[in-house]
Amino acid sequence: MKCISCGFEYTYEEDGLVVCAACQYRWNPNELKKSNEKVYLDAYGTPLEDGDTVIVIKDLKVKGSSSVVKQGTKVTNIKLVDSDHDIDCRIPGIGAMSLKTEFVKKA
Repeated sequence: MKCISCGFEYTYEEDGLVVCAACQYRWNPNELKKSNEKVYLDAYGTPLEDGDTVIVIKDLKVKGSSSVVKQGTKVTNIKLVDSDHDIDCRIPGIGAMSLKTEFVKKA
């Protein structure tokens, strides 16, 4: 089983959890969705779901604008989509936007 955090192929089982040999991330394989649905993870490996609140972890330039989404900006009621930017959301002061899960953490 590959690591759900970093994708490393060597993992092992310890106390009912699966542990990645590279990044030491631990998860319960029974808690993951059993279907073919994609699992979306934030920058720290925490699973995300529709409607969650996330916090931006670094300043992000808005393409085609001089605006910047500042680190620490709280984004509520996210929608997960299957594209290159995994999150559709509305950011206060900027409007509708798409974000990558690697730049947010679950609040």
